[in-house]
Amino acid sequence: MRVISFTPVNVTGELHMFGGEGTVIHADFRDAADELVSRFGGSARVVYLDPPFNTGGAFEFRRGKTQLAYRDSVPWDEHLELIRSAAELSKKLLKPDGTFFLHIDCSVSAYCRVMLDEIFGRDAFTNEIVWAYRSGGRSTRSFSNKHDVILMYRMSADSYFNIGAVGVPRGQKRRNHMKRCVDETGRVFYSIKTGGREYRYYEDDPVYPSDVWDDVEHLNQRDPERTGFLTQKPEALLKRIILSCSEEGDTVVDLFGGSGTTAAVAAKLSRSFVSVDSGAVASAVTKKRLLERCLKMRLYDANRPLVFELGQGSAGELPDLEKYFDITEKNGRFTFTVKRLSPGARPFMLSAGSVDAGVFTANAYCLDPVFGDGIKADAGKCVHLIDESFGEYYFVPGVEER
Repeated sequence: MRVISFTPVNVTGELHMFGGEGTVIHADFRDAADELVSRFGGSARVVYLDPPFNTGGAFEFRRGKTQLAYRDSVPWDEHLELIRSAAELSKKLLKPDGTFFLHIDCSVSAYCRVMLDEIFGRDAFTNEIVWAYRSGGRSTRSFSNKHDVILMYRMSADSYFNIGAVGVPRGQKRRNHMKRCVDETGRVFYSIKTGGREYRYYEDDPVYPSDVWDDVEHLNQRDPERTGFLTQKPEALLKRIILSCSEEGDTVVDLFGGSGTTAAVAAKLSRSFVSVDSGAVASAVTKKRLLERCLKMRLYDANRPLVFELGQGSAGELPDLEKYFDITEKNGRFTFTVKRLSPGARPFMLSAGSVDAGVFTANAYCLDPVFGDGIKADAGKCVHLIDESFGEYYFVPGVEER
């Protein structure tokens, strides 16, 4: 009798022909610090850190059912030490003309300001950016906290900065005490006279952001950007940071990668990226997010490689694959078809390819498996499964005679 069998394969990394240009590392940055410095030291034009805020809660990933993404509760001194370690590593990764950003909340911003002055030098401090947003409920016992703080430090006076890259047209918003006019070229402007002089403000002239960013909205629950990662930041926030402080081809680093917003925006803006996170949910969501975007693009535009590295290697013992798939084989080709499952019980992602020297190179994908979807793999090739609990499994299907 011929029986389909599955042989687990230990994998330490993946290579995708699109999704980058960049590297996603599933590891704690502290464990990978020496290797990060060896490979990327002095190469980053921008480092952006959005560490856990130590709220005392637990944050979930929502996809059919809720899955714990990470716990956000450690002793106070450990929380500050985590941020210090990340900032010290960031300094080693930055170019001499690079810029550092730390995204935090008001509960820790004063402590971090003193810490970063010590690490980067007081003269390196550039801005305390206030990201003010309108979301969630309102407190009746105090003024509601509706802003985050982003501390900005430059590595030198020559650090790259282009405010022109983030200007927006002044627009048609009504301006009190100003007269709307059209000049001889047809351009619309608003004017005011004072001290015997006329001042003109053209609708199409750019207006540059100050250090209070109240024009970037917090993501609502139905926003198309949403990945299910509750602490996800809007792409507009990272777009402003990356555009103003880097150029095409530069490298952007995020040591708390989360849902992958930094990596996604860097890729869209033709920057390379290094995104590091120890969470299984974060790493899987980031990888899927980058691949999904590129599958919708023309091949020429999408052809930028993505490297995915597993700090601990892949999981060993396989789950019950027949729980997820109807599995068939014909002439040495295996087909894995997703069974009728509830959204929370479906696999998170499927791919197929080959393994060489511990590196899985994918060439077929099923990124949002639903009933009837599936993937094919020839004999000797490898299938990659991320299950509903974000376990990563790699295996080679085969046939045994019994």
